[in-house]
Amino acid sequence: MTIRVLLADDQALLRSAFRVLVDSEPDMEVVGEASDGAQAVRLARSERADVVLMDIRMPGTDGLAATRQISADPALAHVRVVMLTTFEVDEYVVQSLRAGASGFLGKGAEPDELLGAIRVAAAGEALLSPVATKGLIAKFLAQGEGSDGEVSVRGERLAALTGREREVLVQVAGGHSNDEIAERLEVSPLTVKTHVNRAMAKLGARDRAQLVVIAYESGLVRPRVE
Repeated sequence: MTIRVLLADDQALLRSAFRVLVDSEPDMEVVGEASDGAQAVRLARSERADVVLMDIRMPGTDGLAATRQISADPALAHVRVVMLTTFEVDEYVVQSLRAGASGFLGKGAEPDELLGAIRVAAAGEALLSPVATKGLIAKFLAQGEGSDGEVSVRGERLAALTGREREVLVQVAGGHSNDEIAERLEVSPLTVKTHVNRAMAKLGARDRAQLVVIAYESGLVRPRVE
């Protein structure tokens, strides 16, 4: 199946470079280009995009606002957003994850890394840039921008998880793949996938990245302080 990619960046030259790269791959194609967030939301809907490469900083409706709109639209539940940022670890990264992005990537990423990010996001996996350590992301997430009420609600949702689902959620928050979790918990990868899907359904998470956010914001996982 061909991955339908939408490019959202206010720099035409950068969009052109990304288009050449993406269209060179047999399993993906660029279905549209947007120069601002509002246009990105419209095109994500009309062009049936699977993955949006979204610049955080754009004039008018920025990438964060656009991502929130995509995440809030049931008709776009299948769309995955990968945020592109010049600075890979800052407050915008956390806001991106909270807004519903599957992850983020620096604009200086290598071509193979960018293409890999598109495939990972399309598969519903969490994409966290290698440059941004899990510990630093965890610290930002733990600071929290949501209200106490929001955190409390997420904490209450955790009560619906089984003990094994909680165990799997902790492992997901640690950035481990299904195969790695299966090995750690001595179960099959298919069993892990089932637990992950059930946890996502119970917690109202779009993908694994949202599970990571919920795990930290609810207090199930605490950041390690170096």
